[in-house]
Amino acid sequence: MSSLKEGCPGSLEIRRPYPEEVECIFCGSTVEIWSDEVETRCDNCGRTVTREMKPTCLEWCPAARECVGEEKYERLMGKKKE
Repeated sequence: MSSLKEGCPGSLEIRRPYPEEVECIFCGSTVEIWSDEVETRCDNCGRTVTREMKPTCLEWCPAARECVGEEKYERLMGKKKE
């Protein structure tokens, strides 16, 4: 499976997250959120800021759980089900 982990472009964003900026819907501040996160806390007002996750290979790939790891798979897919 190691060749899949290195060669699967669909999971690159999940395996190597990067910071993004979103606007807090409560106070308007800029909040940093990582590409593999669904929610984060606003440093200005302390409230939880959430966002929609764009579709990923986690939803259809039979090797997704093994590819990104059990903990990350459960965290991301659990948020999608809510």
